[in-house]
Amino acid sequence: MSNWNRVFKPIVVLCVICIVITGALAATNSVTAPIIQAATIAAQNAARAELLPEAEGAFTKVEGVEVENVSDIYTADNGSGTVITCAGKGYGGTVTVMVAFSPDNTIKQIKVTESSETKGIGTNVTENAEYWANYNGLSAAQSLALGSDVDAYTGATISSRAVNNAVNAAIEAYNAIA
Repeated sequence: MSNWNRVFKPIVVLCVICIVITGALAATNSVTAPIIQAATIAAQNAARAELLPEAEGAFTKVEGVEVENVSDIYTADNGSGTVITCAGKGYGGTVTVMVAFSPDNTIKQIKVTESSETKGIGTNVTENAEYWANYNGLSAAQSLALGSDVDAYTGATISSRAVNNAVNAAIEAYNAIA
């Protein structure tokens, strides 16, 4: 048996297979990427409309405000408030939070839109609207302290801190535009 059949032929075959699979993955990505992006934008718009229904779905993106952990800032076209998307580092990864502010400089409500926290522990914070309600009506004049302004969820302190840090980033951004 020659070296071609024992050594080089399997290498060439595997390289051809890798090239074909890479091409197939690239083609699949180019087809699905716009669909995924459109679905993400639609979900974000729905979350903003849920947090600030008085805006009637009409928001304008605010540009030029750079605050760490803040990804998007939108103001309602009718002046009914501001919605800021921000993130905090949780136990299982990044916790993405949307914070709605009223024109009277208070937090209207918050919503965790993405997280990968531990099921049954961290999710008690990230999937619990009753916990989120602890932020409703709090002043946006200064950062909130976990334990005094807002209680941490017992057993999920890291997730509580992630949400609180995200809200504090949103407060910083809100004060930068107000």
